[in-house]
Amino acid sequence: MHHLDNDIDEFDEDYKSKTDIKREMHEMQEFALEIIRLPKVKRNKLPLSEALQDSMVLADKILNRPDALRRHSRFIAKQLMEENAAEIRTTIDALANKHQQQTKLLEKFELLREELIDGSNDDIEALLDKCPAMERQKLRQLVRQARKEKSSEKLAKGYRELLAYIKQHLS
Repeated sequence: MHHLDNDIDEFDEDYKSKTDIKREMHEMQEFALEIIRLPKVKRNKLPLSEALQDSMVLADKILNRPDALRRHSRFIAKQLMEENAAEIRTTIDALANKHQQQTKLLEKFELLREELIDGSNDDIEALLDKCPAMERQKLRQLVRQARKEKSSEKLAKGYRELLAYIKQHLS
């Protein structure tokens, strides 16, 4: 038997089949589209190279042209494969996690506001003990106003101001 040096060793760990390469390219193209569709404010926080930033500018111009966008996303996918795709993914995940944490914090503040409105003066005093920077008179005034609005079923300024005051002192 004649053995050729360029035969593919099926146990070679670095070997990638054509199917594997296509799958990776498809995943990277989906990732490119995900980046393109991010709001610019979030995208600007990503560690994109100058070349990728330039590619994003073009992507923004062709968003409403599906065929052109699909071709361009392939180009961006190739750039991502050559660059720091893992670092970009980590940053996107961190931004998403930060958003989830902010949402949970806001829910916590809203719950506290409801407890103050539905509760007694003891609840106000307990919050003042926890957060001495809050002004007793202002907090009581905001809670009274929010209670009035809630009882008349017209949630307005006082209700929003109470939440803003809580956020300001507990964030």
